[in-house]
Amino acid sequence: MRVKLTNIPADGLRVSFSKRGDWFFQLLRPEDSRELGLDRIDIDCELHKIGENVAVTVEIVTEIDLECCRCLERFKLPVRASCNYTFSPDPKKSDEDLELSYEELGMNYYRDDVIDLDDIVVEQIILQIPVKPLCSESCKGLCKVCGINLNVVECDHQVETISSPFAHLKDFKIKKGK
Repeated sequence: MRVKLTNIPADGLRVSFSKRGDWFFQLLRPEDSRELGLDRIDIDCELHKIGENVAVTVEIVTEIDLECCRCLERFKLPVRASCNYTFSPDPKKSDEDLELSYEELGMNYYRDDVIDLDDIVVEQIILQIPVKPLCSESCKGLCKVCGINLNVVECDHQVETISSPFAHLKDFKIKKGK
């Protein structure tokens, strides 16, 4: 969704809209969307002009269908994200790839008096996806011997626990060559 600055009144603008999951996946590369499931995204935005700048507050509510990294079962992760952005007019008038300074990395810019809210929503949803998604903190995962889901069925396999990743090196011996 794009908002023109001329449509933002002096007392601000509140915008609410919903998007379907396929909209989200169209904005990603195909390989980035293989492991995710997303049905509906609800978005509430408030925009306020402050001179040439625009303060944007966004709240996103959705559920992401993920695969647990321990037991490999699918689960739904509820997401509620809130964020604040400040947009300034783009100082560069051309589309050339120019190098950004360190100060410019944290800045958000608008061009042609239009703010694109889609980029904000996609960014915030991606930031909410955990690196190692878990269906629950107490997930037992899979048996290392037979591969059965330990959350569903117990098995009798005993797995040796190693206190340190370097514990196997205690029996390592180096032969001296002549």
